[in-house]
Amino acid sequence: MYSPNAGKLYLVPVPIAADTYHQVLPDYNHSIVRQINHFLVEDISTARQYIKKVGHFQAISDINFIHLDKYAAPEDIHTLMQPLHEGNNMGVLSEAGCPGIADPGAWAVQYAHKNHIQVIPLVGPCSILLALMASGFNGQNFAFHGYLPIDKADRKQAIKKLETVAWQNRQTQIFIETPYRNQAMLEALLEVCRTTTWLCMGKHITHPDGWIRSNTIQNWKIDKPMLHKVPAVFLIAASSDFYQPNS
Repeated sequence: MYSPNAGKLYLVPVPIAADTYHQVLPDYNHSIVRQINHFLVEDISTARQYIKKVGHFQAISDINFIHLDKYAAPEDIHTLMQPLHEGNNMGVLSEAGCPGIADPGAWAVQYAHKNHIQVIPLVGPCSILLALMASGFNGQNFAFHGYLPIDKADRKQAIKKLETVAWQNRQTQIFIETPYRNQAMLEALLEVCRTTTWLCMGKHITHPDGWIRSNTIQNWKIDKPMLHKVPAVFLIAASSDFYQPNS
């Protein structure tokens, strides 16, 4: 049973590419957001921009933006969530995409479940799932690993382990990197992975110039894209998982 006097916690997706609000977010989301006056956010400046785009009924200065990032102490979560206990609905806004996925908003969701507060996820873009959908890889057995190690040697070792799992378990391996290290990630993948491993990359997904492409490591070496300083998602899969037409 939900706590009868508590508000509801809405998980509010935001665009993953600039100026795509109307393409990736339904009007229903906007109608919900306009009724919420308390938001847990990673970055207050970004959150303010989103609320302005939505066209909130309240003045921005009257909206309560509560900072929640990966450095927040678990013991502080109760204080941050106080508006819920006072009967107010709250929204969780990620920097991009869906709250709770590679995002500190998961802490707020955990707190809500432990305190019998209803959690309502709204529909929105998730680059991880969009890339998987468009990859052609195994969508029934996959794993998301977040960020791989920064150290070059550790990164290569991690890639090799993921590739081994992909081949042994027929499991799609998904991971991301910060935009300014994307090119280094690609170089490591091309160096470490076997030529017959399939690699899917999603660049600036949902942006008009974005794309999602799947090919073998061997072919990516011939046609290597530039990924520097743009959002990207990486997926690897065994060649046996990819459709091979009869010759």
